[in-house]
Amino acid sequence: MALLFKPHTSLFFLATCFLSVATQGKAAQDPNNSISFSFPLTSLRFSRDNVRTLYPSSVSETTPNSRVQPRPSSYSYKTTFKYSMALIVALPIGTPPQTQQMVLDTGSQLSWIQCHKKVARKPPPPPTSFDPSLSSSFSVLPCTHPLCKPRIPDFTLPTSCDQNRLCHYSYFYADGTLAEGNLVREKFTFSRSQSTPPLILGCATDTSEDKGILGMNLGRLSFASQAKISKFSYCVPTRRTQPGFSSTGSFYLGENPNSRGFQYVNLMIFPESRTMPNMDPLAYTLPMQGIRIGAKKLPIPTSVFRPDAGGSGQTMIDSGSEFTYLVDDAYNKVREEVVRLVGPKIKKGYVYGGVADMCFDGNPIEIGRLIGDMVLEFEKGVEITVEKEMMLADVGGGVHCLGIGRSNMLGAASNIIGNVHQQNLWVEYDLANRRVGFGKADCSTAA
Repeated sequence: MALLFKPHTSLFFLATCFLSVATQGKAAQDPNNSISFSFPLTSLRFSRDNVRTLYPSSVSETTPNSRVQPRPSSYSYKTTFKYSMALIVALPIGTPPQTQQMVLDTGSQLSWIQCHKKVARKPPPPPTSFDPSLSSSFSVLPCTHPLCKPRIPDFTLPTSCDQNRLCHYSYFYADGTLAEGNLVREKFTFSRSQSTPPLILGCATDTSEDKGILGMNLGRLSFASQAKISKFSYCVPTRRTQPGFSSTGSFYLGENPNSRGFQYVNLMIFPESRTMPNMDPLAYTLPMQGIRIGAKKLPIPTSVFRPDAGGSGQTMIDSGSEFTYLVDDAYNKVREEVVRLVGPKIKKGYVYGGVADMCFDGNPIEIGRLIGDMVLEFEKGVEITVEKEMMLADVGGGVHCLGIGRSNMLGAASNIIGNVHQQNLWVEYDLANRRVGFGKADCSTAA
């Protein structure tokens, strides 16, 4: 489950849309082949006060069939995207297709789009919203559909039945705003010869957001699972913060020709019968081992990065989170080392968004040089190296922060690797083999 966290206002994006895993779909192609598509990505520039992240809520017990093994992809497509703080994918949805803007989010399951009939009203709907009346493949789920029944292993609460006997969902925000609408079926129509079967989506008719969500986690209701995508990958370039400038990276849905050079780490898979209140079992959970800063291995036990009996300590990688978040036992050790190296330069009394207090007013390149590279260590010797030139993130007002926050300040008990620490790195989600691959690259020129 994903949330939107807005620093200084502490707004949590709480999903109260919860779906059954009993849905069934048909393959869009031959049963022995899955489908693979490409589409353009653009950037979404959030406010400097906005941080996109994942929130692992309580998750009820899953059934043995709650996750579906994707079929191998037959095709590989590549396109470019512009990167600022989040990745926005432009998808052709419906028959005939209407282009929709959606956040590419590996930390959530349910995909949803903006749905408004293009009629004169105040305020007018977003110009890029989806008009269901123009699509011949659109249908709404009735209350009798299995997804609207109380037994919902993938989530913690059921959907509701609206006054029209249609399946209703709601995403509530702490400030009282929300995104809500009906659950629907709709195709992603990529060409005359290639389209998905009708997939389960949320169709938001009342929302404070102007973009939808493309859920790409391991749940059977994610876009990747419903469309039988076996793998996807992206290369996040170095972010440029100058007004009017953006960086361009590469995105593959399907096979990536660069994968021969990737290093892979197996995902941590948990028994379906285990109930762990602080874990998201559908997230991409990695076997993290430790953290180095400069040449120093920090004294953090490996157990800090692994889920305990209640699920606390899970380490996940999330394309939808800008910052990286650590549990206190890890965060405190990182902060101790940063204070040892550059303590006098830390901006005293400053906490960005209530979660990050390793921030500076000085030259970020100079401070990064004093800190050195940061390395995230995984099993089999696989590492993510955050080079010293990219250690600090510009949060506005001349302030730069380390890009690491305290996860407990989000109400979370997990470690989350955000996209700020995925720059200049191929990240491949190999769903068929349940692993994640990494490959160092200059993502501004990656092909």
